[in-house]
Amino acid sequence: MARLRKLRQALPCALALLAAVPAAASSGGGIEIFPEFPFFIPDSASELARFGRELVASPMAQLVVLFALLVVPANRLIWSPLLRVFEERGERIAGSRARAEKVASEADDVLGAYEQAVERARRGADADRAKILEVARTEQSQVTADARRSAEAELGAAREAIDAALERARASLGSAADELGREAAAQVLGRPLS
Repeated sequence: MARLRKLRQALPCALALLAAVPAAASSGGGIEIFPEFPFFIPDSASELARFGRELVASPMAQLVVLFALLVVPANRLIWSPLLRVFEERGERIAGSRARAEKVASEADDVLGAYEQAVERARRGADADRAKILEVARTEQSQVTADARRSAEAELGAAREAIDAALERARASLGSAADELGREAAAQVLGRPLS
């Protein structure tokens, strides 16, 4: 702010001097950096009048008077409004930056909340998936165990049926073997056995 005030004060003077340089250069044939002013004490009224005429006729004096006359109106009409516009623009820019920083901060907060929600949802989905897999594995184990028990029961029943059929076949073969042995012996001997 202090820099802006100093600029506001110095800018009109600098611009007036810059505007005066081309006028001084065109009127005298060149730029005179350090003009020589007649520093003397006039002896008479005629010398004083001649000095006044020369002073008024000199381009440097005309420029100083012109500068003094134009500083206040130029400051009020041009520089003050222009610098006010620059200050307002700077304030708007600062306000816009502050709002942008606030919006960016809010966006970061929203993004952080979103990422946390996504992470919570991901963890929840992973936990649900793990539960579903555990239930499926438990059901699969139960179905496998039931199938194994059923298969073992059917296998045991089949073995019992086979054993029973084997016993019946043995019993039937045992009695038939005796009878067949007698018939074979009767045929070999050629007579019936008693």
